Formats: sequence, structure tokens, C-alpha cells
Amino acid sequence: MCGIVGMRRFDGGGPDVEVLRDMASALRHRGPDGEGFLVRGGVGLGHRRLSIIDLEHSQQPMSSADGRLHVSFNGEILNYRRLRADLDYPYRTSGDTEVLLAAHARRGPEAVGDLVGQFAYALYDEGSDDLWLHRDRLGILPLYYYADSSVFLFASETKALLRGLGRTPDLDLDSVADYLARRSVPAPWTLLQGIRKVEPGTSLRVHDRGVGEARRYWSVPVLPRPRRTSDDQAVDAVRSALTTAVDRCLVADVPVGAYLSGGLDSSLVVSLMAQASRGRPVRTFAAGFGDARHDELPWAGTVAAALGTTHHEVRVRPEDFLRLWEPLTWHRDGPVSEASDVAVHRLAELAGEHVKVVLSGEGADELFAGYPKHRYARATRLAGLVPSAVRAALLPRLEAALPAGSGRLRIAVRAMGERTAAERMEAWFAPFLRAERRLLLGGDAGHDRLAGYAPPGNALTRMLAGDLAGWLPDNLLERGDRMTMAASVELRPPFLDPDVVALAFSLPSRTKLRSGTGKWVLRQVARTLLPPEVVDRPKVGFRVPLDDWFRTGLRDMARERLTDRGSLAAELFDRGAVRRLLDEHESGRRNEELRIWTLLSLEVWNSVCRRGSGSAAPALRTAGGGPG
Repeated sequence: MCGIVGMRRFDGGGPDVEVLRDMASALRHRGPDGEGFLVRGGVGLGHRRLSIIDLEHSQQPMSSADGRLHVSFNGEILNYRRLRADLDYPYRTSGDTEVLLAAHARRGPEAVGDLVGQFAYALYDEGSDDLWLHRDRLGILPLYYYADSSVFLFASETKALLRGLGRTPDLDLDSVADYLARRSVPAPWTLLQGIRKVEPGTSLRVHDRGVGEARRYWSVPVLPRPRRTSDDQAVDAVRSALTTAVDRCLVADVPVGAYLSGGLDSSLVVSLMAQASRGRPVRTFAAGFGDARHDELPWAGTVAAALGTTHHEVRVRPEDFLRLWEPLTWHRDGPVSEASDVAVHRLAELAGEHVKVVLSGEGADELFAGYPKHRYARATRLAGLVPSAVRAALLPRLEAALPAGSGRLRIAVRAMGERTAAERMEAWFAPFLRAERRLLLGGDAGHDRLAGYAPPGNALTRMLAGDLAGWLPDNLLERGDRMTMAASVELRPPFLDPDVVALAFSLPSRTKLRSGTGKWVLRQVARTLLPPEVVDRPKVGFRVPLDDWFRTGLRDMARERLTDRGSLAAELFDRGAVRRLLDEHESGRRNEELRIWTLLSLEVWNSVCRRGSGSAAPALRTAGGGPG
């Protein structure tokens, strides 16, 4: 993967190459292998390259053979060889970048629908004077922009936009409320006013008069009714689709490895990699936390031994969080929304010593019902039959009476108390419910991203579609991209191959959730490839023991940052509510790790990215990260 930047002037002026160069320098970690710039009239493109395919050629920005089209591209087109063969074009390179020019020359902006892979790219057509921005279907790769009456700026990461603007925009309070509800900000918004995300599966046209309307070329493929299929047919179809997806993800001219937690998803990916590698050892990478409740290193070792991988491990400690929190916030351009983000980066650092590309299991839970909440999809929907006043009176009392260790039951009770079906669906992952956000912020705020969102299908299908459209791209995929690119490593998730996604949403719910256990069809595929104890063990997840750390090694830091009079928490939130949160957790009466982490991460982001007072850059230079 790479980093892209660019601008279009609306005021008759020309792009300043030095500004483009400064923007691109903020993305050096995304592309340490080279840079390039191009200006045509009022449009300027910039590029930082991480060489994965056609290492000696395919420098960018790249122009078409006739000089009419120009592209700056971040990503991988995994079906580029087939597209090259189908397109009559005078190729000068052997890579995938030139395919974008050939495809646009043939079909114009509609050609984006033919691409399989992960991508975010800008293509300027001198003939029509249109600048097009395209983002991949699932939002695996990022793309941001800013527009006013005189200029349009775009970049792979927000920090590059701020270099182009020369200032930091004001805080968007609606997006702060969104973050408290979701641990991320839903597209197209960000925490900064005027900075926007190109939404997944969307193309944006920028003409000489301003920004046109965004065009959605892909949506979550939910069918009115699932297709009729037997269990055996479903298992065979999923096995075939995943095998093809993993094969596609191995397309590279550099070494490829994989993350391996020892859970079902990553283990299944590695087993299919081992098959495709035909006897060549696969390199795998795992992280542990030294906490017996959550440490999956023994399971990762079991899978690695069974599949014969060349296995590498790293242990993550509380000190790593203190050392990396600020620099990784700089890389994230937002709050580090999951504590496991730090562990993902440590994994990427380890992987970067051996490979340039890693495969992961992202997307399996959202496609095949892997979260505990999916068991309660129907109950979440039907809870609305009970008057909200009754639920509001009873459920908070029940939740408050539950012991600190009853995490999942507590989450379920909290979710069922929300007003609307959309709010209940999102509440399963929410640090702060609507009433709690009102208390903290002193009123209502937020974007109703899922208001009116009602895809066809049963309650489970709707919940999965919501996860795939929001939670996955805005949180997990954003995390995966930033934490791996901070180490100049490319991440590829085979489960998010468009054919796998389409197949998953065509299958009946019984193939996903059965007898209270999720990912049924994946488990059947895995039974022929993995030890049974790996296939059947309960989901643990990539857990960090924050509950203990916030009572020990991270306690003083948390209290100091959240109660300081100059903090963002003091500026925005009810100080008494914040202190009670800390007191309840430290006493052991409740486990408030998620909410403390959410507030702390916002505080660190404000320090690093808004006020610029964090020591972000130096800490990652030795790992290939830091700014250029």
C-alpha cells in the first residue's frame, strides 16, 4: 500500500508543488520506497510508494500512454492480471497501477466496479477536466478530503490534509458524541469540522466548479430472501470462495505472512495459505499479554505447529501502552479506539522484520455472526415491543446491580434499554449510551447514521449488514490500516473479498448461527484443516487486560489526564461523572475499562493531533514509522 495526496484549485491558481511535497512527507510511513508529484493545470497529485508489485517500475503518479489520464493510487488490484488480459491497451509496465488507467480509458469512472482488491485512488481526466476519487467496497483503505470555495484537498490520512490547510479545524461536537457511542466516527464525518471521509463503495467527482455528488457503486449485498442451499452446499461454497480469496491475497512480488491469534478466523486463513504455498513455510505472527485470562499465545503455537509455519511471537506490556499511545494516536489521526490497536502495531513491527504484507482474519465476525451479540439479534429487535418508559425504569437498575464480572450480561441489559432498533443495534459496542452521553455533554448531539437504515432480511441479517457498513470500516479496518502502515506493512483481509461477502449475505442464517454458536459454516470448513480443539473452542477475542492495568500500572496516568483542569474532559464533560467513573473502577465494584479507555484515548488525541503537544514522531522512527 501507499500514501496519496492531491489538490484542485477553484480560484484560477495552480497547485503548489511544495505544499504537495509537505503533505506527502506526512505519509512517509505509508510509502518509504519513493515519491512523485504531477501538476496539470489546476490539479496536482502526489504519491508515496510502498513497493509490492512491479518493484522496478510503476512509479507514481502515472500517466496514460496518450497523456490524457493521470492516477495516484494506494492499494492492490488483486484481479489485475485478468483485467490486463481483457483490456486492449499499450502497457508499459507489468503492475496493477496501469490497469486503472487502461480500465478508465475503456469505461470511464464506471470501471471501478470491475476491480477486486483494496484501493483508494485519484484519477484526473484532462479530456473531461474531471478529478475522480474512488474508495474500495468495504473501506479497507482510507481516503479523506477537505473542500471550500477556493481549494479541494485529498489524502490517505488526515495529518496530510492539515499540512495542506496549514491549520487545524475546530472540533465537531456531533462527532465527539458519535465517538462516545461507537469508539469511532462514522463516515463521512471526522472529529474535525470540514474534514470528510470518502465513504466505502463510493466515487466522488470533483469538477472545476467544486465537489459533485458522491456516487455509490456498491452497497452491502443483502438479498430479500436467502438462497436455498443445503448445509453441504453451503460449506463447499464457502470453502471454495475462501480458497480463491486467499490465493488472490498472495499476489505480490515481496514476502507475505499472516497474523495468527490461534482463533478460528486467523487459523483458517493460515491453513489456506499453507495449502496455497505448496510446502513452502508460511510466516506467522502472534501477540500475548502475559495475562492467563486472555493470552492466546499457546493456541497460536498449537496452530503453528499443526500447520508447520515459521512462527514469531511478541509480548505486549503496560509499558508499551505508555510508550506507544501518543505516537500511535498520531498515526491513527484519531483516538486509539481499541486497546488492542497497540498490540496490532507491535505485531506489525514484528512482521515488518520478515515480510512486507500480512493477511488477517478481519471481517469473519461481521459476515458469519461471530460476536456474542449476534445471538441476541432477534431479542434486540423485539425489545422495542416493551414500552421505552418501562425499559428505562427497570433495566438501568438491573444493570447497576450486576457484579463487575458479568460483562456480557451487563452489555445485553444496556443494549435492550435503548429507544430505537438502530440505537439498540449499536449499543452492543457502545461505551456510553444515549442518556450517558447527554449527561457527559449536557445535551443531545451526534449524527443519526443508521436512522432509517433498514435493509431486507431477518434481525440477524440486518445486524450483520449494520456491522459491515459501520463498525467494520470506521473502527476495525481503520485500526488495521493505521497500525500496520505505522510499521510500513500492508494488511490484507481475505474474508472481505467481494465474492466472499456476496456469498455470506446470500446464505441462510442457520449456516451462520446455530444452537447459540456463531460462524457455523466456517467451523465446518475448518474441521478438515485444523485440530478440533481449535475449531470448537469459545471465542476469546484480541483482549488486553485493561481492567487490571487501570487499577495498577495505568491508574495514576488515567486519573491525572482525565481530571486535569486543562484537559479536554474538563472542557467538554461533567467532571463529577468522570470522577465517579474512575472511583467505581478503582474500587473494584464495577469494570469500567472500556469507558475509561474511550475517554483517555480522546484526551490523548486532543493533545497529539489538535494541540500538537504529543511526542508522536520520534518514538516510531526506529520502527520505520514517524513522519518524513
